[in-house]
Amino acid sequence: MTSAHTTNAQAPSSLTTSFPRVLHAHGPDPERKAKLELYSWLVGQWEIDVTTILEDGRTHAGRGEIHAGWILQGRAIQDVWMIPRLNRRRPDIEQLPGAGNWYGTTLRIYDPNLDAWRILWNDPATNVFTQQTGRARGRDIVQEGPDPGGGSMRWTFAEIEPASFHWTAERSLDHKNWRKQVDIRARRV
Repeated sequence: MTSAHTTNAQAPSSLTTSFPRVLHAHGPDPERKAKLELYSWLVGQWEIDVTTILEDGRTHAGRGEIHAGWILQGRAIQDVWMIPRLNRRRPDIEQLPGAGNWYGTTLRIYDPNLDAWRILWNDPATNVFTQQTGRARGRDIVQEGPDPGGGSMRWTFAEIEPASFHWTAERSLDHKNWRKQVDIRARRV
């Protein structure tokens, strides 16, 4: 009788492919390329200037970075957003008021049944998990979904250019009155 350990040692060579190799893709899936273009501009590396806006109107500034790439045979985009920048992260660093110190990832997956993108954001550094739906709204991209703290959230990519974009995070308790919580200006590196 063969043990599980022996069986695993004799696994076919296709199972020895590295995790990064099976996750990452070189570009969008050709069959879905037209629909995947909504977020394709995000692929790459970005520096970000972050402003948080507290409920009392006070603001705080920080810097961070974003890294984004194609994954899952080009059917999705994954990114990592971090504040502060990776080379400034250490255990004793002060939290950015109103946002905390992000180190999270987004999965952006086009859903042909919705003709929209399913957005999954998870940040174990700040213990935040959200699900949103993303769609084009004119030249902007708007992602909306329930806020884990109650109410609704809206995250908007605007002023999208090849080397820059503007991103805002807003929250509403009544889906009518929106309060901006985070404002980001990004530059391609």
